[in-house]
Amino acid sequence: MSTPAPSERPVALVTGAARRIGAAISRTLHAAGFDILLHHHASAGEAEALAAELNATRPGSAHALAADLRDFDRIPELVAQCIGHFGRLDALVNNASAYYATPFGTVTPAQWDELFAVNVRAPFFLAQAAAPHLAFRGGAIVNLVDAYAEKPRADISVHAGSKAALAGITHALAVELAPKVRVNGVAPGAILWPEDGIDPALQSALIERTPLARAGTAEEVAEAVRWLLQDATYLTGEILRLDGGRNALG
Repeated sequence: MSTPAPSERPVALVTGAARRIGAAISRTLHAAGFDILLHHHASAGEAEALAAELNATRPGSAHALAADLRDFDRIPELVAQCIGHFGRLDALVNNASAYYATPFGTVTPAQWDELFAVNVRAPFFLAQAAAPHLAFRGGAIVNLVDAYAEKPRADISVHAGSKAALAGITHALAVELAPKVRVNGVAPGAILWPEDGIDPALQSALIERTPLARAGTAEEVAEAVRWLLQDATYLTGEILRLDGGRNALG
């Protein structure tokens, strides 16, 4: 098989790209000139619809691929498929995340393994597989962390711990991959409420603890990711807190 000619435009691999924040990131990066590899796990219809939407704007600029990030073997394959399709890789956005309650005293090894596999292991090994391609292009990585990594709440200790680990890996990889690849993170606060619902009292409490007195938007997260990839050329090893000021309250 012949090697594809590299895209003339920068290419971003976005995990969890089909829906919610991932879709907003993909649209924002596409509008900023990136071609997009849209990773999804089990959202084929939404991923293909988003690819069609982006390709209608700029033909051949988006491609959807499925991979279960709990399956370690799929991780290097995902990067290889991106290179096979577009011929280059300039940006990696580790957005895919597993999130659910794990009340202490009821946590199982399977829950621990799943949350850490998706939230920590996959971003690390995607970065390892992507690093040579990113270094060749002077590229960058953005990891989606979480405000709960620093300020956890009850019942999500495993998720919070996994995101804290991802924050630590973000700092470490910034050192490992410098000076050719920048590595930063975004830690969203209250952005999109869980799809399975949220206790209205908890929702109100979160907003009350947010100095800007509102939830953020997926588009605001996406713009932060774009800025870190395109404009923040002297920034690495940082976690951008996009939480409406919650962290400032201590």
